[in-house]
Amino acid sequence: MQVVAVAQFKSDFSSILASVQEGEEYIISYGKQHKKVARLIPYTQERPAQRVFGQLKGQIDIPDNFDEEDPQILDMFYGEAG
Repeated sequence: MQVVAVAQFKSDFSSILASVQEGEEYIISYGKQHKKVARLIPYTQERPAQRVFGQLKGQIDIPDNFDEEDPQILDMFYGEAG
């Protein structure tokens, strides 16, 4: 992993990006104190985890009245139940 200043990063931008594509990582420093402000790493396209249908079967309980409207909530939204 290499540390480069912003000025060097600007001037060598294309070659640094080419190195990143090959797997190299860079830390970009800024200012007179050479404060490390960013890390440039290769991009990898990650595949989302495969969802398993029914994986919570038997672990959760959905009540029979799940879809029924609650009069208190209707009153909060509309000012009167119903």
